[in-house]
Amino acid sequence: MKPIEWVHGKLRILDQTRLPLEHVVLQLEYYQEVADAIKELRVRGAPAIGVAGGYGIAMGAQKIKASDKEGFVAELAGIAEAITSTRCTAVNLFKAAERMKRVSLEGEDVEHIKAALIAEAKNIHAEEEESTKLISKIGAELIGDDSTVLTHCNAGGLATAGCGTALGVIVAAKDQGKNVRVFADETRPLLQGARLTTWELLQEGIPVTLITDSMAGYFLGKGQVDCVIVGADRIAANGDVANKIGTYTVAVLAKENGVPFYVAAPLSTIDLSLSSGDEIPVEERRSDEVTHFGGHRVAPEGIEVRNPAFDVTPHRYVTAIVTERAVVREPYEKGLRSLFD
Repeated sequence: MKPIEWVHGKLRILDQTRLPLEHVVLQLEYYQEVADAIKELRVRGAPAIGVAGGYGIAMGAQKIKASDKEGFVAELAGIAEAITSTRCTAVNLFKAAERMKRVSLEGEDVEHIKAALIAEAKNIHAEEEESTKLISKIGAELIGDDSTVLTHCNAGGLATAGCGTALGVIVAAKDQGKNVRVFADETRPLLQGARLTTWELLQEGIPVTLITDSMAGYFLGKGQVDCVIVGADRIAANGDVANKIGTYTVAVLAKENGVPFYVAAPLSTIDLSLSSGDEIPVEERRSDEVTHFGGHRVAPEGIEVRNPAFDVTPHRYVTAIVTERAVVREPYEKGLRSLFD
């Protein structure tokens, strides 16, 4: 099945917290369940949570009992707030919510608005699917034959509700007949690289080697990596990139070793309202994600913990940003803005 699927008014998602050992499909009927799934990372990845958020808002709208448009719109705003309050860094979630609210304001009556909201959620999903296809095709041109690519976290179909951004590029390069190998960082503390990226690449028949996050510098320094490619959760107007914690470290190491560092992301991840990465909100998650491993405590009781889920890579470390419309290089502000003209 698809990682996210709308079926007869319900949302089916593949529970990413159970992969790769268990294949569990959740069927969600209430917007609160969608909000919980986003918060608990059962569905994750910036484009994917934008898609899930859109469906969650549409789902909640169907159960609103207000018959007048004003009352309906007011209740819908509360549903949208519940969805967007789950995670703060990925801008796709907020863009999806704004699109859904705009549709509600444009509708003539409640029944038509309810139908239009489902249609808009499906549009968001379809657009992300198409964007990832184009990103993959465009980005594959950056991957040479007989290349070893390093990636961090997970930016495949699971994270995008499409064919993937960073992983989509790698798969497209393989489909072009190129010999491609991958180093996948495990991505502490929740091991998205170890659990999800390796699983997806194995499904695609692409040779992948799992390494710990702290091994990336070793292999970059040994000249065993030809390029790095990652996804993104939010990109500021100047090209600063927020992505899973540890990405900044990899970018600095790549720069030090003369290795290209590419970011693959759809336009829905670009936030031109923020002038730089300093303005990107960074989510901090629960301490037990760090103090426990596999459900067992590995750190002493009472230890102070910081657990930012993302870091921001300054644009000076980014070789290029791959979007569905073009590959953008410095100067990023001019190039990124031109994508929306």
